[in-house]
Amino acid sequence: MPPPDTDRRPNAGDHLLPVPVHGRVFQAGRRVRGGDVDPRGNLRLDALARYLQDVAGDDTDDARLPDPMAWVVRRTVVEQRRPARQGERLELATFCSGYGSRWAERRVSILGDEALIEAVSVWVHVDPAGRPKHLPAEFHALYDSAAGGRRVNTRQTHDPLDPAGDDVATFEWSPRATDLDALDHVNNSVAWAVVEQVRAQRLHRAGSARGSSEDLLAGAFRAEVEYRDAIDRAAVDGGAPLVVAHRTGVDVTDLTVWSADRASVHVTARVRPLVDRTD
Repeated sequence: MPPPDTDRRPNAGDHLLPVPVHGRVFQAGRRVRGGDVDPRGNLRLDALARYLQDVAGDDTDDARLPDPMAWVVRRTVVEQRRPARQGERLELATFCSGYGSRWAERRVSILGDEALIEAVSVWVHVDPAGRPKHLPAEFHALYDSAAGGRRVNTRQTHDPLDPAGDDVATFEWSPRATDLDALDHVNNSVAWAVVEQVRAQRLHRAGSARGSSEDLLAGAFRAEVEYRDAIDRAAVDGGAPLVVAHRTGVDVTDLTVWSADRASVHVTARVRPLVDRTD
């Protein structure tokens, strides 16, 4: 059981804080390219996840911390109010919005001529062996001001779906060699490709039932991905497909990526509509 003070901390990724007035805010631009969009010209979730990784890497490179830092993402939340479109120029602002002893919460705000996307990721600082490592003093000196002393926990909130559960559908999914990154794991952004696949299936079915999917495709949504057990090279080279279990309710779609033998959970995700704010 965690100590009482940590138990009262907010959970990292639950809230998306505004860009701070004080402290380090790193800004970068991106243009939405043809290889990043779906058939309607909207930025895909897996491409968006790469943007989040890229701006985080650009920020840490620009910071030039003396101790090279390695990070593993634990949780990412995206609130898309308005999608980014092909050819649109995006402005990304990223900052630290909270931290713990070995982890940090990174916010990214994305604006374009039309796009309005907010995201937050929980990153765990690790050593070369992949073990959690304390954040160094140099990190705190650079990023604490923007976070305003906000300390957070790293709880994961999803219950994995049982592939044999009621109303749970499944399909097989095989990660590719091109999905592996420098850590010899399937890159975090690839999990969002699975979310994109399940979400597209839901939109297609709902749109067919209504005669048009225009309202659903244009709607605001919140999507959460929690990373559990990394998908490593053995899963890619072994050739046995992983199992994706998903369930769609009235207001939410849940999914879980299981190992081929259904013994380990790799990823959980949840997507639900988001009522657009007008204030």
